[in-house]
Amino acid sequence: MKSFLAVMPFCLAFWGVVAAPSAASLERRGAQVFTKCTKPNTAALTFDDGPYVYMYDIVKALDAAGAKGTFFVNGNNYACIYNTDSVNRLKYAYDRGHQLASHTWAHKDLTTLSWDKIHDEMWRVEQALMKITGAYPAFMRPPYGNYNNLVLDASGIRGQSVVIWDMDSQDSMGASVQTSKNLYNNVANKHPSTILTLNHETIETTAHQVLPYAIQRLQSAGYKLVTIAECLGKPAYQSVNAPGIRDSSWKC
Repeated sequence: MKSFLAVMPFCLAFWGVVAAPSAASLERRGAQVFTKCTKPNTAALTFDDGPYVYMYDIVKALDAAGAKGTFFVNGNNYACIYNTDSVNRLKYAYDRGHQLASHTWAHKDLTTLSWDKIHDEMWRVEQALMKITGAYPAFMRPPYGNYNNLVLDASGIRGQSVVIWDMDSQDSMGASVQTSKNLYNNVANKHPSTILTLNHETIETTAHQVLPYAIQRLQSAGYKLVTIAECLGKPAYQSVNAPGIRDSSWKC
């Protein structure tokens, strides 16, 4: 059983189908949950809910500052991940060294779903990322930050770690630009050893007003702005292969 679990994600990639072993048949193998970075003097800027139109602007702002970010993407939330525009955005970020990770397929609350449906939400976006970039993500962020033992077990057998955050810009709650800036300023003033932030790629003011301030403020406080993988000292992907070629399966 252990040997099967260890290779399960790669078997799934080979089969190209959703395969969820019975929850009752598996020993507990809950995913590790990270709420903080572990490498001192690092800060991770993360962005949920894309790929969206502001991904280009976010990447350009990070690149200009010599920084890296992490994008937790959905498969079919604001737009279909297989749309030409979405594919181009993902490749743009990935090719420039920014990290892509799973935010599941349709942004459902995983704690309300059955074992099989949890796996479907996870696998469909993983499959899409492998087709588009060739990379199998090593990290998953559950929508709304909600998870239970079933979610952790499902992530664990897929070889993924779960990432939450310790600083929320509150952009998804309707925070004003100044409120989000104040939150970044406050955490920089407290100067914890590390910072793991939550932002949303889909909010225009985050990309164009809050992010430039956050980059400047955190770097001036001495933090290196890195990906989740770098701030945890772990690989960003479980495997990296050649991307796929678009065919009839590239659809939502």
